[in-house]
Amino acid sequence: MKSYMSPAPEIALRYGHGTVTVPLPPGADVYSAGHPEPTLPADELVMRAVAEPTGTPPLPEALDRRRPGEVVVVVSDVTRPIPYRSFLPRLLSTCERAGVARNDIVILVATGMHRASTPAERAGMFGPAIADSYRIVDHDADDEASLADLPAPSRSGVRVRLDRRYLAAGFRLVTGLVEPHFMAGFSGGRKTICPGLASLDTVRNFHGAAFLADPNARNGNLEENPLHLEALSVARLAPPDFTLNVVLDPAGRVCRAFAGALEPAHDAACDFVRSYACRTVRRQADVVLTSSGGHPLDATFYQCVKGFVSCLPAVKVDGTIIAVGACAEGVGGPEYRGIMERYSGRWREFLSRIREPGVLVRDQWQFQMHTRTLERVGESRIHFVTDGLPAEVLGRLSVSGHAVPAGGVEAATRRLLDDLLAPGASLAVFPEGPYYAPLEPSA
Repeated sequence: MKSYMSPAPEIALRYGHGTVTVPLPPGADVYSAGHPEPTLPADELVMRAVAEPTGTPPLPEALDRRRPGEVVVVVSDVTRPIPYRSFLPRLLSTCERAGVARNDIVILVATGMHRASTPAERAGMFGPAIADSYRIVDHDADDEASLADLPAPSRSGVRVRLDRRYLAAGFRLVTGLVEPHFMAGFSGGRKTICPGLASLDTVRNFHGAAFLADPNARNGNLEENPLHLEALSVARLAPPDFTLNVVLDPAGRVCRAFAGALEPAHDAACDFVRSYACRTVRRQADVVLTSSGGHPLDATFYQCVKGFVSCLPAVKVDGTIIAVGACAEGVGGPEYRGIMERYSGRWREFLSRIREPGVLVRDQWQFQMHTRTLERVGESRIHFVTDGLPAEVLGRLSVSGHAVPAGGVEAATRRLLDDLLAPGASLAVFPEGPYYAPLEPSA
């Protein structure tokens, strides 16, 4: 196993579709997940998993017991770097060999509150053959006609609505990616259903101010995590018939696959990821340098927030964070951008506002998580470097922004390290960004 803290003369940070390389001083702590390399091609790993699942019969046998109706295969959207084209053809072929007609298969994209996928993205995600040969539908959290009520409220007592096509399916096959998640502990499993297939009001409750203010709503933690428990309660009300969770190595390849019933398959995947990507930090550093995860995770500033929130356990109070992110698609949605502009320099006022009864604004949750970083180090000590946003936009995003010309991120990051890393100061580096989730050291 690769060491999770290993010195290196230089390090490559994920940035967009490439990397940014910077030299490291002696003694720098490098936190890298070090997942094992794949032992087999992705499709073989997936086929072995679905042939020997946990808590359910193998997929062909499970399909024999399906109810009347469509086989709905739920997939993640383009913000998750799952290499579907490497294994989805064989997974769908398995369904067809089990007697499911192709026109009875629907690929349902769990967008949550993200935008719909484009034809080009579908071809890139699934391969042209699947994009052209199967029905692909994007979940729409705003489309009332496409939603239906669950028979009971969620754990928090609220009404829940999910995608009608998923609920009406004769067989629900849910896929996902398991990695550390800065709110819900880990992604994948139940989270593909809630918020992935949920209505706007359901998602808003899931991302509400009270849930996110809970100290248990953090990376690598499922114990008493209100987001995890809420999503799990929703998934239990409309359980999938079969799940497939994959784990990716730093190169974006499937290195493990976990299949079967919702909870045992997800638990096994979380245990695996936790062992590689969620270790307690040895010491808290004066300066932390982090990626935002590279494409597709750093496509918007909204997603880049995960990079500098995830590294918080490794930085001292009033320390310094340097983060890089491509932001090729801009800031994020209009609601999020409006929040960031409205409360620029006034984050405490923002927190007071969202804690008021009945106040809930779309995308407020991302800025609420961002404020954890502001509380720890302050706005002037969050240095965000990008060639994807102009200075006037960065200046309203509650960071110390460094807008650079195309191709200038590496040089700017090196200069910042030279300027901010005082003699004798400690440095921690996260080349994979939020794909590694350090844990707070013991008191």
